[in-house]
Amino acid sequence: MDNDRLMRLEETVAYQAKIIEELSDQLAEQWKVVEQTRSKLDRLTERFLTLEENSLDAPAITRPPHY
Repeated sequence: MDNDRLMRLEETVAYQAKIIEELSDQLAEQWKVVEQTRSKLDRLTERFLTLEENSLDAPAITRPPHY
């Protein structure tokens, strides 16, 4: 009886260890995606700010003289 109980506990621990390892791998993959997304967002933000600065230097839009 104790042997069966011990066997079930060992199986449970082995199963949980496997699941934890799989979850850890998934978390690592998700972290890579988050870092890539953060990097892209930083580049896009910098690009937007550059475009915004350049548009401020553009001449003002005025009405043509015939209006």
